[in-house]
Amino acid sequence: MEKSYVKQYLTVLATLYVFGSLAGCSTLGVEPWQKDQFARADMALSNEKLDLALDDHIYFSKEGTSGGRSLAGGGCGCN
Repeated sequence: MEKSYVKQYLTVLATLYVFGSLAGCSTLGVEPWQKDQFARADMALSNEKLDLALDDHIYFSKEGTSGGRSLAGGGCGCN
């Protein structure tokens, strides 16, 4: 009989742990009043113009495309 109580206790404890972990994720996300922080220029992934120009040159040389990273293109990349 005592083993069944331990098993029930561990099951309840595991269930509470899982639900507690899921409840901790409920506050993730960006609130509307926090979005202005991400729109700042210093929050950009790469805000250095020279770095962007060099990255674009390498990307276009390897891919054989032109027109930006968001446009579809093709080519073998051999120049």
